[in-house]
Amino acid sequence: MASIKYDHVWKRFGDFAALKDLTLDIADQEFLVLVGPSGCGKTTALRCLAGLEEVTDGAIMIGDRVVNDVPPKDRDIAMVFQSYALYPHMSVYDNMAFGLKLRKTPKAEIDRRVKEAAEMLHIGHLLDRKPKALSGGQRQRVALGRAIVRHPSVFLMDEPLSNLDAKLRVQTRAEISKLHQRLKTTFIYVTHDQTEAMTMGTRIAVMRDGVLQQLDTPQNLYDHPANMFVAGFIGSPSMNFFEATLVRGDGQVLVDFGPFQLPVPPSRVDAIADHIGMPIFFGIRPEDIHDSHYVPRGVDESARLMTVVNVVEPLGSEVYAYVENGGREMVARLDPRTKARTGETFEVIIDMTKMHIFDRDTERALI
Repeated sequence: MASIKYDHVWKRFGDFAALKDLTLDIADQEFLVLVGPSGCGKTTALRCLAGLEEVTDGAIMIGDRVVNDVPPKDRDIAMVFQSYALYPHMSVYDNMAFGLKLRKTPKAEIDRRVKEAAEMLHIGHLLDRKPKALSGGQRQRVALGRAIVRHPSVFLMDEPLSNLDAKLRVQTRAEISKLHQRLKTTFIYVTHDQTEAMTMGTRIAVMRDGVLQQLDTPQNLYDHPANMFVAGFIGSPSMNFFEATLVRGDGQVLVDFGPFQLPVPPSRVDAIADHIGMPIFFGIRPEDIHDSHYVPRGVDESARLMTVVNVVEPLGSEVYAYVENGGREMVARLDPRTKARTGETFEVIIDMTKMHIFDRDTERALI
């Protein structure tokens, strides 16, 4: 078991910095997810930890040991890649046992570990098959099993579910979470899929252009994003953003969008008082925009807005409606009973207690 520490880590490829001063502490037995768009540096961070890339500056520690110059095979880690990387001529059993054989592990111990891992992953009946006779989900389980039998201190997973179909992704996602609970080992998981990040991680590190944007629990990232990038990346559909100005009027503070204004709740005024009269970015999540006929209990209904419906996307359990007022379009996540219809006028209630305000210059959250 091991904690992980990135201490001011830089990784440069020529003049390009893939990691920029990354400082990150990962607790023993934690499930940390590195998330961000392609090219943000998340896989590079994982490869540096695995020893597959050399750190340019800074230090990486596993437990109390700096591992910058430690060969990958001596770092006590196991890695699962997006590619299953199975040996096609070997059976499932031999694929899982191969690493242990190289380490000259006793035959009885190999047999015990392989069968134990196979049982854990529900692939005990597949041990005699070759990879070509397996489905994508089964191959992914074999790759996981090959890592499990090592009994490593740290599991590294680089987008392991990318090659699976949607239903199998959900199923395997749950299995990996159960695996973490059962093994009680440190997991570091890389993905660009924010749904995977939110459902699996005890904490999430959001990255952009090699820079750590925010490190927090899934719920805190959702409720209290540090900046516009995190706010837009976490949550599906993405948060609605608008350029606006904070103004005073009718004895209250208003968010002025041009075509319309919305009142700021008194409980939020103190946090943004220094920006009254200044341009800002306003953010509201689709799930905080409601059909005026189906407003959840406890939501203040004072922020009403008449809109025109451009697109309706029924999903059974909910409806996504793209609505517009004065050229400002937003997506709302509505109750499935909604009567919203394309081309019709439609009144929405915006829960302003859930609004997000960002500085126009820095894009940092003000609330």
